[in-house]
Amino acid sequence: MKNNGKLLVSFILIAVLSATLGVGVYSYFSNKNQSVVYDGSAFDQSGYYPVSYTMAAENIDFTVAADQSIHAVVHIKSVAKPSSQRQQTINPFDFLFGFGATPQLNQPRIGFGSGVIISRDGYIVTNNHVIEKADEIEVTTNDGEIYTAKLIGGDEASDIALLKIEGKDFPVIPFGNSEELKVGEWVLAVGNPFNLKSTVTAGIVSAKGRGEIFSNPYGRNRTIEDKIQSYIQTDAAVNPGNSGGALVNTRGELVGINTAIYSETGNFVGYSFAVPITIVKKVVTDIKEHGVVQRALLGVSVMSLEDLRQMDKAAFDKLKVKDGVYVGSFSSKSSAEKAGMKIGDVITAINGQSIRNYNELRAQTSLYSPGQKIEVEVNRYGETKTYTVELKNDQGTTEPIKLLKAQDVLGAKMKELSDKKRDGFGINYGVEIESLDNGKLKSAGIEEGFIILTLNRTRVSTPNDVESIVDSVLKQDVDDRGLFIRGCYADGEIIYFAIDLSN
Repeated sequence: MKNNGKLLVSFILIAVLSATLGVGVYSYFSNKNQSVVYDGSAFDQSGYYPVSYTMAAENIDFTVAADQSIHAVVHIKSVAKPSSQRQQTINPFDFLFGFGATPQLNQPRIGFGSGVIISRDGYIVTNNHVIEKADEIEVTTNDGEIYTAKLIGGDEASDIALLKIEGKDFPVIPFGNSEELKVGEWVLAVGNPFNLKSTVTAGIVSAKGRGEIFSNPYGRNRTIEDKIQSYIQTDAAVNPGNSGGALVNTRGELVGINTAIYSETGNFVGYSFAVPITIVKKVVTDIKEHGVVQRALLGVSVMSLEDLRQMDKAAFDKLKVKDGVYVGSFSSKSSAEKAGMKIGDVITAINGQSIRNYNELRAQTSLYSPGQKIEVEVNRYGETKTYTVELKNDQGTTEPIKLLKAQDVLGAKMKELSDKKRDGFGINYGVEIESLDNGKLKSAGIEEGFIILTLNRTRVSTPNDVESIVDSVLKQDVDDRGLFIRGCYADGEIIYFAIDLSN
């Protein structure tokens, strides 16, 4: 019993001592304003420092950048005249453009968007989908002045267009450098959402080089679509009507053109996308100087590494590389093949800029012109090689190309088929060749009076239908520019012609 009593006393003394020590330690660190915590020093994180609290959003002044920007952002009204033949299709960008009620046949199609004045003499950049198929373009500046704009040219691949209004000493937004943008950097979106003019919203750069936000760029048949998708992603709020407006940094410099939002409702839900100004500058400069973008090509057909892995696992395992684009074939006049590249190479960098996927490859090549030389780094089954490639245009040359128009290429004046002839043939479509000049139709042996019924298996009813199809063909890869014509003469016998538009 005596020993048990001593043991009990010992436990009590230890408990009291422990409690006293704990209270003392707590009191000591509390007086020192310190905490007993694990500081993570077991992990090597040298070279990184916490962001200074002086950079918090509430201490950034957006007013100067906003004031510099709103005066150079304009409101655009686009009017497409009615046509009984014009198809009422839905443009995937319409939700950002700001259309009103769905237009009916024989009613004008009216839409609203934004634009940015980029020169004192009235050049304006906007999205191509804002003015696509427009017959009239009206521009309203921030001070309320209304102008009729002339379309200088548009580019579907980048979704950029250049307009011109007459005047001088317009306010402008100076070009910045989108390559220097950093994820997390503050930006402003300036535009006319819901026709609310001169609206400014703020956000941060959420990502760069974002692609495949609308569709798989390799297409259902794994062939590359001619679209440049390398967007600046931000969380600055944009809505219908913002399309074509400005994305500016806190210095008031233009770093992008707002183009799209990711939404299931049509309104902003957290992410918006802008075309980088590095791409925009190249496009609008080419349009101003040549009327058409001078697009530089490597002359390769590529495939994503993931697609290759799924299609041919053995071939994928031999590559020994995780990022890049796989070279599957070459065009007939490929400058890449001429430089020494081979099928099976994986393109990993251009002029030192890493290439992880097709979108990045497309964006990088879009910055150059035919005739320029670039350094292309490839991985060939684990071995790194670098080739100097002289870029070519889609005609396989380095000469500036001219804007090709369907009427000039075909060399024909056309007219709608008369009601009498339609009744006589028992059809409700067709376009008649009224006269011929030197061109593809005459070279193919087609004569005046020939009635075009279909082009590339599509019925045509007006000369505009013919021009639209031919223009579309001329924008395709040079090896795919074919025109298949089905038609007849007055005797009604169906005749077929195949025409090469590659040159």
